[in-house]
Amino acid sequence: MNENTVNEENKRSLNFIEAIVENDIKEGLNDGRIQTRFPPEPNGYLHIGHAKAICMDFGIAQQYGGLCNLRFDDTNPSKEDVEYVDAIMEDIQWLGYQWENVFYASDYFPQLYDFAVQLIKEGKAYVDEQSAEVIAQQKGTPTQAGTDSPFRNRPMEENLDLFKKMNEGAFPEGSMVLRAKIDMASSNMHMRDPIIYRIIDHPHHRTGTTWKAYPMYDFAHGQSDYFEGVTHSLCTLEFVVHRPLYDWFIDQLATNAYRPHQYEFNRLNLTYTVMSKRKLLQLVQEGLVSGWDDPRMPTICGLRRRGYTPESIHNFIDRIGYTKYDGVNDIGLLEFAVREDLNKRVTRVSAVLDPVKLVLTNYPEGQTEQMEAQNNPEDENAGSHNILFSRELYIERDDFMEDAPKKYFRLTPGNEVRLKNAYIVKCTGCKKDENGNIVEVYAEYDANTRSGMPDSNRKVKGTIHWVSTEDCIDAEVRVYDRLFAVENPSEEKDKDFRELLNPDSLKVLKNCKLESYLKEAKPMDKFQFQRLGYFCVDTDSTADKLIFNRTVALKDSWSKEQKKQ
Repeated sequence: MNENTVNEENKRSLNFIEAIVENDIKEGLNDGRIQTRFPPEPNGYLHIGHAKAICMDFGIAQQYGGLCNLRFDDTNPSKEDVEYVDAIMEDIQWLGYQWENVFYASDYFPQLYDFAVQLIKEGKAYVDEQSAEVIAQQKGTPTQAGTDSPFRNRPMEENLDLFKKMNEGAFPEGSMVLRAKIDMASSNMHMRDPIIYRIIDHPHHRTGTTWKAYPMYDFAHGQSDYFEGVTHSLCTLEFVVHRPLYDWFIDQLATNAYRPHQYEFNRLNLTYTVMSKRKLLQLVQEGLVSGWDDPRMPTICGLRRRGYTPESIHNFIDRIGYTKYDGVNDIGLLEFAVREDLNKRVTRVSAVLDPVKLVLTNYPEGQTEQMEAQNNPEDENAGSHNILFSRELYIERDDFMEDAPKKYFRLTPGNEVRLKNAYIVKCTGCKKDENGNIVEVYAEYDANTRSGMPDSNRKVKGTIHWVSTEDCIDAEVRVYDRLFAVENPSEEKDKDFRELLNPDSLKVLKNCKLESYLKEAKPMDKFQFQRLGYFCVDTDSTADKLIFNRTVALKDSWSKEQKKQ
């Protein structure tokens, strides 16, 4: 057995694609060679669903000592752009993978054109001048055979001449197509004389105006695999019905025993999310989000900006696995994965998002102390940092309640709480403005309750966080939540998906107070705001203005809220 294969005793943990690969290696198929490819169309930014395909395509090659190429399926120039090419490359590398080669379907345009000419000469392709609507009608239904095009038996010389003129720009878009001549009575609709070339009068981002006739995906995909030497062409389940056509084209093209083989696995679908590139593009173009990298988007760049890590995405994909049936995964699993990863690695800090002043009336005026704060209790090597303590502090507004219910264990008159890393304090009252809003809370501290003091272990039921008014810094915090308000927006067929957006998916908090430890934080730095969640410095931040994005709350509060409704 190949040295890269998993031991027999571990085979039960293999997914079905890995099992296929191992069997092919064992049988010496393709001389034991493993080659895959990741073939995105550069017509948008990659999303979390693509991340699953990336992990499969690159992961299989990595696991079995093979190679994986990046190939851009750039066969539709009217929708493609070099901006997307660059973004796709960045996302793949951020996930931790490196391609062996970069190819483009457009690299093979001459070979694909020659293959189409070959099919015409062999009587296996013809030019059809009917409209797309008529062609679709003639294809019949899954239970009723299609009818032949009146152009199906056009003479070979005429087909060659028309196809040549199609590519020279002699005819307008939509006026004619090239179709493969296969079987109009096939039980598989994709085999009923599929369109393999159409006219597109739009400059290509790589080839300019050289071509006017462009290959369809089904025609370009398998042949590109063949030209490159792909052994395992890994696709999602919607391509199962395309596989006979994939094989038919390869059979017409192949000149030896080598064949790439297509295998399909389930797509990644998430609750409270849409994965359609068309819909995501609408959200961007209509200004319903700030861009492809809006932290509410399921795009890889959006997740990265929100504070997700490559490790959390890998762990999530490993958990949900690869199967032969589609389903919808709970977005809570993705949130759990990033929460679990960040918990192990990020520094704990204090941040007050809705501040109200707490005055310790018996603490000496002008006095300050340095309190030691542990950086990460999950990591004994993480060390600690100091946080300034003073007479006047900021606390969260909802950590004080004047008339509190019985089980409210935070600040309320007569009640004691511990200030995290500092003292126990007892609330004595509050001050309100003319509108009845609380502007200051008053308390007295117990000097014997600091760590190391006689009463430091005295138990109280509540602990709250704080920052000192003396050295805290101002920041903007963007609290993100799920982009859609319904669990499965794609299933709400009677509503426009834009009507299903969650109106509370973004709350911008302008007056937040953060401990001074964060003043040197840089874009993409990640922290746990104690008691609040995990946050990441946004790329909009400047030296004069820090902006944080909430990656995820400390706990899954959404599910709890949904159950109440």
